[in-house]
Amino acid sequence: MAKDCTYCGTTVTIPDNGALIIRAHSELSRRGVPADEGVHIIPYQNRENLQDILADLLSKGVKEEEWIHLSSGSMAQTFPITIEHLFARLCQPELESLIHQGDFEAHLQPILNMKDSSIFGYEALLRTKGRQVNPGELFDYAARSGLQSMLDQKARRAAVQAKAEHLQPGQHIFINFLPSTIYVPEFCLKHTFQIVEEFSIDPADLVFEVVETEKITDVRHLKGILDTYKSSGMRVALDDVGAGYSTIEMLSLLQPDIVKIDRSYINGCTGDPIKQQFLFEVLQRADKLGIDVLAEGIETVEEWNWLQSQGVGYGQGFYIDKPRPVPSKELILP
Repeated sequence: MAKDCTYCGTTVTIPDNGALIIRAHSELSRRGVPADEGVHIIPYQNRENLQDILADLLSKGVKEEEWIHLSSGSMAQTFPITIEHLFARLCQPELESLIHQGDFEAHLQPILNMKDSSIFGYEALLRTKGRQVNPGELFDYAARSGLQSMLDQKARRAAVQAKAEHLQPGQHIFINFLPSTIYVPEFCLKHTFQIVEEFSIDPADLVFEVVETEKITDVRHLKGILDTYKSSGMRVALDDVGAGYSTIEMLSLLQPDIVKIDRSYINGCTGDPIKQQFLFEVLQRADKLGIDVLAEGIETVEEWNWLQSQGVGYGQGFYIDKPRPVPSKELILP
């Protein structure tokens, strides 16, 4: 099992003072950093000093992904952590604390069946309680600090809890997930399945969607993740088709239950032949494969009416409603 998997979501205690332990590097030895039994042991006085040492190591050619250990006189050696991840945690300790504490909630944005405007479900969008932090900033920090798995797990928990507290049986909840945090699907997704059991949620009401920030570089691995969700009775969605790495060809390769069309193709689609042609191609391919189509980012009645006339199955966007901590009891389209 990969070291990333072994220490997934691990809380690393950073001693206020102690020593940094790193495997011996010829460049460090050449510059006079002593080595003992194949490692360099570099003492530091405080966190600011440790941050300076890390910056110095990087300037001397040590790679960001190099694994190191921290130790102190009163504490046994900690779990390993990369220089990149440790440096990020030292630079923004308040965000590390926020992720560890997990003080999150899910805001819910409705998704309607475009045939009859009934509520099909809601997308769960992560928000912080108390101190407001932009979700994009938080996930970017999590990627730089090695806390993606921890944040992703807590986001999934907040979403499932919101489903249990606010939605009726049969109403679906769409939950984003990061494929890069799932190394071995059968093992890594146990946490998610345990949460579903804890809140007594029907797996058929859950839709897990690949988020837009992920680059699909290993299609086989991603398909394995989707198949694991499916085998547990859940649905899967491919997000933002048409943007970045989510292409029409991916529909055939991944066989999702639902495809979400990127909002860039929805905005202004009523008067743009190029966008319309793309939408026709998605609808045609999805129909052949038995995949439902969802248009996200609908902002006007004109977009809603045109998409509805073309046979798009589901719609989402500010035209319908914005994300809310507690969904509106009744939705009336303008």
